[in-house]
Amino acid sequence: MPLSRKSIFCRPFWVAACLLLGSCAASEQDGGSEAVAVVAQQPQSVPQQLRVEVVGSSRAEISAELHPEAAGLVRSVRFSAGDFVRKGQPLVELDSRRERLSVEAAEVRLREASQLLSRYRRIEGTGAISQSQIEAGETALASARVELEQAKTALSDRTVTAPFSGHIGLTQIDVGDRIAPDTIIAQLDRRQTLFVDFPAPETAFGRLGPGSAVTVSPFSEPDRMIEAKVIATDSTISDEQRTYVVRTAIDNSDDTLRPGMSFRVLFVDSGRMLPSVPEEAIVWGGDGSYLWVVREGAAKRLPVTIAARREGSALVEAELAGDDLVIVEGVQKVREGQSVRLVKPRQEEVQDIEVDSADPADAEPGPEA
Repeated sequence: MPLSRKSIFCRPFWVAACLLLGSCAASEQDGGSEAVAVVAQQPQSVPQQLRVEVVGSSRAEISAELHPEAAGLVRSVRFSAGDFVRKGQPLVELDSRRERLSVEAAEVRLREASQLLSRYRRIEGTGAISQSQIEAGETALASARVELEQAKTALSDRTVTAPFSGHIGLTQIDVGDRIAPDTIIAQLDRRQTLFVDFPAPETAFGRLGPGSAVTVSPFSEPDRMIEAKVIATDSTISDEQRTYVVRTAIDNSDDTLRPGMSFRVLFVDSGRMLPSVPEEAIVWGGDGSYLWVVREGAAKRLPVTIAARREGSALVEAELAGDDLVIVEGVQKVREGQSVRLVKPRQEEVQDIEVDSADPADAEPGPEA
C-alpha cells in the first residue's frame, strides 16, 4: 500500500526513537556495559571501643550521723572535730543524776527480793510456807533483775559513744545545750576505704559490672589517676535517665581524700572487632543503610548496621568477605551487578610558593597576560 507523504516524513523519527529506547532498555537490563570508575578500599578491623566518662561522688565505707538516745542537758563534749575515735569511746555525756538514782533503787529492790527468796528456801521443807509463796518470791526476784537492767540501760543512754572507729566531724553541740533524739551531734566516717558511685549508661550494663576496673581522678587533683575496682551495681535502671549506679572502691589509707568529693570516672573497653569504613561509603535508602562492595569485578549492594562512629569512620556490622573492597568514591554511579574499574584516589597537588622577603613594590612587574 502506498505511503502518504505524512507517514514517509515521520518514519525516520520513529525509527530513531525505537533504536534509542531499545539501547536504553538493553543497558538497564545488563547493568550497563561500560565499566564505571570507582575508588575502593579494603575495610580495616578495629575494636568496638566503649568509652564511659562521667562524674562520680565519694562516700565513706561506713558513715553515720550520731544522735542521742534520750533528751537531756549536755554536761560534757569529749571530742574535737577531726579526731579519730575508737569504737565505744564516750563522745557526749548528758545529765544522768535521776538515772543513777534509779539504778541504786533497782539494786536495793533486787537485794530485798533475793534475801526474801533465800528465807523462803530455808524454811521450804518445814511446812511453814506454801509453794505459791516460794513461786511469788522467785517472780519478785526476776522482776527486780529486769528493773535493774532497765535502769542501767537508761543510764547508759545518757552517754553517746562511738558505734565504730573513725573520724568525727564538726559539731554544733556545746556544754549546757539541751538536746533531743532528733538532734545531730556529729558525722562519723570510716574513710580508710572510699566508695565512688557514678551513673553508667544502660548500653554499658553487660560490660561494666563487678570486677571491672575504672580510672578515677579527683577534681581537686586532676593529674592524679587512681585505679578503682567495681564492687557492686544497683539492682535497677533509672526510667528517666536510662542509667544505673555503679559503686567502686578506692584505697584511702593515706587519708588524703574525703567523703563527698567529686571524681572524674573513665572506663574504656575494647570489645569485639568490627570492620571500619569511611562514612562517605555508606548509602542510605528506603530500607536502611548499605554499602557497595566489589566482588568479581562487579558492584554488589550489601546491607549494613552502623554500630559506632569514630572520627570520620563508621564501625559496621555486615557480611563482608575477607577480599571484599568497599567503594568509597563513585557510590552514586554504580548499580547492582555493574562492572567497575578501580582507580586510585585523586590527590591534590600542593605547590610550595616562595615569598620574597623584599618589598613587593621593588619587584619587577611581570609580563601582561
